[in-house]
Amino acid sequence: MKSALVLVVLIFPVIWAQVPHWGPCPEPEVQSAFVLKQFMGRWFEIAKLPAQFEKGRCIETNFTLTTDSSIRVVSSEILKGELRKIVGTGVIEDQKNPAKLGISYSYVLPYSPYWILSTDYVSFALVYSCTDILRLFHVDFAWILGRTRSLPDSTIQKAMGVFAYNNIDMTRMIPSRQQGCDKTL
Repeated sequence: MKSALVLVVLIFPVIWAQVPHWGPCPEPEVQSAFVLKQFMGRWFEIAKLPAQFEKGRCIETNFTLTTDSSIRVVSSEILKGELRKIVGTGVIEDQKNPAKLGISYSYVLPYSPYWILSTDYVSFALVYSCTDILRLFHVDFAWILGRTRSLPDSTIQKAMGVFAYNNIDMTRMIPSRQQGCDKTL
């Protein structure tokens, strides 16, 4: 009973901040023949499922290759007029499926899934992350990323179609705020 209480206390913040879905995580198709090196560089968040850890605007992430299967991840946002950055590590978790990355922003936390569902490497990327909670329900995140701060509506609609095809609920997806990002703080 005590361990169940501890588990509820640990997962409550995740449940409260996100909308959980019944059942285990979906198993979406990921980018075939994914090339990690081509994915490196600067990506801007175009749209997302709401995430408790992303509250600001002008959210972007820069990926830098450190080894053949490991990357440095620097994410930033402007929150309350202040530029905030966080540095993490990413790894290819399965060499046979390099589009399934794991990312962690803390040495004490495990890697979270960061799966590249689709990318052309030069303009857009679709990313999905999902965590099962006792296989009873799951909490997920999804992002549409761009190499620029905006994407054509047609690209966003195609992205939504990819998520829908993979049984990922996009009804809560919201556009990210990418205006006024180049102003000096």
